[in-house]
Amino acid sequence: MAFSSVFRRGNVKELISNVSVYTSAAESSGGLSLIFKRWATKKTAGSTKNGRDSNPKYLGVKKFGGEKVEPGNIIIRQRGTRFHPGNYVGMGKDHTLFCLKEGHVRFERNKLTGRKWVHVDPVAGHVLHPVYASDSTPAAEMEPL
Repeated sequence: MAFSSVFRRGNVKELISNVSVYTSAAESSGGLSLIFKRWATKKTAGSTKNGRDSNPKYLGVKKFGGEKVEPGNIIIRQRGTRFHPGNYVGMGKDHTLFCLKEGHVRFERNKLTGRKWVHVDPVAGHVLHPVYASDSTPAAEMEPL
């Protein structure tokens, strides 16, 4: 029969010893002591170059123009001085602008230099202290944002 040459029956020892994955350590002893050769299926545990990220910093404008603010409210969180403190606005060591008096936020920009200022207009009945009055820039050079 033609199939007998293709589907030949053999013993287990022949099948195992002919496969290249297995090697026989002691064929002469007659025992079935086998050494299993294994290929790596995973990369070895090493350091990765990626896999780290910093936490978000939540920068930006927190109180927009015309919004009511109270003393201590953060108006802008920023890196550097993109916005400069104006009347009744303080600046923290990380350049955060915050409110010093109760009022409404107002943004303005200098036409010549392009510098942006943030002011707090106090509530009615509050008089601006002369120290905070900025008479150095004429009103013609300022434009509201």
